Amino acid sequence: MRESKINWIDIPTWDRAMHYQVFRNIPQPQYCVTFELDITQFLPRIRKKGYSFTFSMVYAVTRCASQVEAFRCRFVDGKPAVFDTINTSFTYLNPDTELFKVVNVDMQDTLREYVALASRTVLDQKEYFTGPMGNDIFQFSPFPWVSYTHISHTDSGNRDNAVPLFDWGKFYEKDGRIKLPFSVQVHHSFVDGVHIGKMADLLQTYLNDFSAG
Repeated sequence: MRESKINWIDIPTWDRAMHYQVFRNIPQPQYCVTFELDITQFLPRIRKKGYSFTFSMVYAVTRCASQVEAFRCRFVDGKPAVFDTINTSFTYLNPDTELFKVVNVDMQDTLREYVALASRTVLDQKEYFTGPMGNDIFQFSPFPWVSYTHISHTDSGNRDNAVPLFDWGKFYEKDGRIKLPFSVQVHHSFVDGVHIGKMADLLQTYLNDFSAG
């Protein structure tokens, strides 16, 4: 994976210091939010290009969430920091065994480049797990079999895990629009509801306006 520069956060001068400390010390600082996305414009356009929906969504979410600094914040050796670049790690199902593998793919400048790299990486990787995931990633675990209204996740008990986890369910038609259940789990020391709202607005705009690779 390509390396990402770490920018340390100076807690005494950080305007978020108090909120950071409050959530830093509670037993369960991660929380999950589920909402709908509209993919009416996005879905047929990527299908026309022959792009994988999974790879396309991973790229779109990474591109948009990276624009909100709170989503790039992590704990590094127990200290708060901001990464300048975020890469991707997603689950991918083996249809023969019905077991998933975790695939790590560097973020690219364009969707076309990302889809091509992800496609090659999925085919080349034979192992289900290739080692510990990095800290400078977004984690994805698509759940395309059910149009869920809520989702929860396994809990490792690691309170310093601030890597956002994104999911989406089975898309469906509603009032002539194509809707996608979408979830994000974040660490409250860094990400508040307002930040999720900004990310959601950026992502929906991208999905609406997408026209090129």
